[in-house]
Amino acid sequence: MSDVISTEGLGMPVEVGAIDGQLKKLWEADEASTNASLMNFLVYTEDPTQLVKNSETIQELTREHACRAVLIAMDRGAEKSSLQAWITAHCHLAHGKKSICSEQISFLLSGYSMGRLRNTVFAHLNSDLPLVFWWQGEFSDLFEERLYRLLDRLIFDSATWSDPKANFQQLIEAREDTKGEMVTQDLSWTRSYFYRLAVARLFDDPRAQQAFPHIEKVMVKAHPDHRMAALLLLAWVITRAGWKVESGQGSEWTATSREGNQISINLEWDEDAAPLAELSMSAPGCEVRISREKGNSHLCQSVCADGHCVELSGPADSDDPEGLVASQLSRGGKNSLYLHVLPRFGELLEMGH
Repeated sequence: MSDVISTEGLGMPVEVGAIDGQLKKLWEADEASTNASLMNFLVYTEDPTQLVKNSETIQELTREHACRAVLIAMDRGAEKSSLQAWITAHCHLAHGKKSICSEQISFLLSGYSMGRLRNTVFAHLNSDLPLVFWWQGEFSDLFEERLYRLLDRLIFDSATWSDPKANFQQLIEAREDTKGEMVTQDLSWTRSYFYRLAVARLFDDPRAQQAFPHIEKVMVKAHPDHRMAALLLLAWVITRAGWKVESGQGSEWTATSREGNQISINLEWDEDAAPLAELSMSAPGCEVRISREKGNSHLCQSVCADGHCVELSGPADSDDPEGLVASQLSRGGKNSLYLHVLPRFGELLEMGH
């Protein structure tokens, strides 16, 4: 497979043992540029056709996030073992003057891989900087303790998983093994960030606050490829409201509020919709609604109570993973709210099968 993989744009091919020396020469030859790094940013994929695209992503990310970037593509189906490497730098002007540059080292590993990921690649990290690891796709057997114990921050996207239950179990075991020191960031959770802010904003309205204990129906509409984002948003609503999920099947659940009222919860799918297209909560005489048209960069927000409506607008989250990663890097944090929501999310995921 590796003989048909594009490597155009990855920079200068180098022998693995010569990487550090060649990087030094790279900077010595360009006195007008400054090498800057705030973190090690490692992007891992077991789809080697994504290597060039990941390099293009780093080019954009380093506009705001200086780093030493290490890209790893693993061609595990190759018959012969091999290791190729390239180096380059992504440079951006700072204040219209001197350019600030971030190093990038790219690796293509083919064939038998156990041990080579750690031994070869991790030898080229800047040991003084935190390690942010973006794992693309399903967790494989290479996601094991000698790897994840080295990570400060793990980024992944549960939308890409064909078996969410198995992958979440691997994630939970990894967090337990690291005693919670590894920060976990799910891009499917990031997709609902501005929806969650909008809910908090709309329920600042006194009439919405009065109606909240009497909510009877909650509905989320989403693209079918983003079921995880929809379930996580619902789990957040249920957790924050203090509701208890009583039963469910498919995309419908019944919950009970703290006041003992029954709430109908529904998921709707639309292949022509944005990843998250709508969240609505209804009580007698009151509806809170947040929606987004596909491709629109803003959320439409409204509170309608007793015939009186207040309409607002706010930003929406990025559709593409690259934009979501950039947002996540900007916000940082421990992501403790995500962990708090996971038990309710697990209930919805289990009942939905």
